[in-house]
Amino acid sequence: MLPVMNSDVTSADETSLASAAAVYGLLATLLRRVPRDISLTSLATLSTLDRTGTKRITELAAIEGVTQPSMTTLIASLEKQGLVTRTGDPRDKRVSLVSLTEVGRQYMLHRRRAGTEAFTALVSQLPPEDAAALFAAVPALTRLRDLDHAERDATLRRALRLTGGARGAPRAPAWPLSSPRHNCRHAH
Repeated sequence: MLPVMNSDVTSADETSLASAAAVYGLLATLLRRVPRDISLTSLATLSTLDRTGTKRITELAAIEGVTQPSMTTLIASLEKQGLVTRTGDPRDKRVSLVSLTEVGRQYMLHRRRAGTEAFTALVSQLPPEDAAALFAAVPALTRLRDLDHAERDATLRRALRLTGGARGAPRAPAWPLSSPRHNCRHAH
């Protein structure tokens, strides 16, 4: 005998799926419209530093879902470009702290402006009722972004608990990842 499906649950699931697919498709479109001068992982790392401030390399590796050696290589490249700086941790000489430089902050500001301008150009082509509907969705879209930030922060706290501090980040999980956040990489 087949289980009886609650039409309200099915409808809500279908609505969530359709909304998620539309937002994901839009993010992919927007990512293609802005300059690709650095990798998405580099951009996500810069965005994390911009949002949260100074972090250890192990913390960044955990947040971005990469290995510590990969993050060390990425940070070295960003440092050569003048976007981040590494300093020693006064409490633990073995640890490097990573911060955005002023050039890095300006770069992120420029990237966000470029993304906003690309999106504005698309929105301006919508009929007024569609533009109004999009504007009405801004609070929900902001909550989605905040949920992602909270999930990323929880990932960091979990990684720090698992490793007994920030001495080492856990290995990057194998694909496919179960978290929906990992299935559509960062767009900041």
